[in-house]
Amino acid sequence: MTYTTDQFTEMSQLLQEVKTEIGRFIVGQERAVEFSLYAILADGHALLEGLPGLGKTMLIRTISDVLDLSFSRIQFTPDLMPSDITGTSLIERDAQGRQQFTFREGPIFHQMVLADEINRATPKTQSALLEAMGEKTVTILGDTKEMARPFFVLATQNPIEMEGTYPLPEAQMDRFLCKILVSYPSRNELAEISRRTTGAQSINLSKKMNTSSLIEAQQMVKEVLMAEDILMVAVDIIQNTHPEHSEHQEIQQFVQYGSGPRGLQSLIRLAKARALMEGRYHVSIGDLKHVAKPVLRHRLLLNYEAEAIGKQADELIDKVLSTAGKGVLK
Repeated sequence: MTYTTDQFTEMSQLLQEVKTEIGRFIVGQERAVEFSLYAILADGHALLEGLPGLGKTMLIRTISDVLDLSFSRIQFTPDLMPSDITGTSLIERDAQGRQQFTFREGPIFHQMVLADEINRATPKTQSALLEAMGEKTVTILGDTKEMARPFFVLATQNPIEMEGTYPLPEAQMDRFLCKILVSYPSRNELAEISRRTTGAQSINLSKKMNTSSLIEAQQMVKEVLMAEDILMVAVDIIQNTHPEHSEHQEIQQFVQYGSGPRGLQSLIRLAKARALMEGRYHVSIGDLKHVAKPVLRHRLLLNYEAEAIGKQADELIDKVLSTAGKGVLK
């Protein structure tokens, strides 16, 4: 389907209203809100990393309320089992007294699933999310069931309490479209948080979109244009994360493995989502650079030397972006 300029403009205005409505309840955290919406528009999943009490859970719940999506929260713990997520078949008696298997859906069968502190569950339980995240299906006892549409997993993890946790395997990290860092609020934001949460007045959020309008927005993201030159800039960004191909000495020195093809797909999808939210129907180099860090920071595997001196993935991504698109801009 081909959309008109007016339709792109109307959708952009609606998405800005969604962002404004979220901001009525969530104080600050503009980048976290922004990239969470980008991931949803790009029909992908996001990983939010931040210290406890910074509002990660409330942010995700607020987004689901404003977008009118069915919501479920799964608190990941070491004793959580895969069936606690996907559901299980139980033997029940029907009206005639005959026994039969009845499937009871787990919390994964909602449109927006919050996987809270995902790194606290065992790898076996974490892997229960893999099929749902990648294929939008769940297979139980040989029976494949479709997920709700649209379907998103927004997971959180604590970066400091590593005792008793199970770091996510690389394959599962790669399933997340982006990794969003949730930072401390500023002095003024702290004061505003206290005003909104400790007073008697409550904030009632309006539902700005529904399932059909969100699916249409996702389709519009796919229709956003991308010139061949801009595509090659995206390819160059990804290739420059590979130590064997990079022109940057620090990438060669500190990176063990760079981003794969899924990183390129994620970079393009998030850049298209940003273009739509900004009211444009074409991707710019600025879009690529804006979304590069959340897309790539969990896809760069640093070597021991980098870890020993405290080198961060974001620093290395800055090096890559410093030369991205220079040939196009001549």
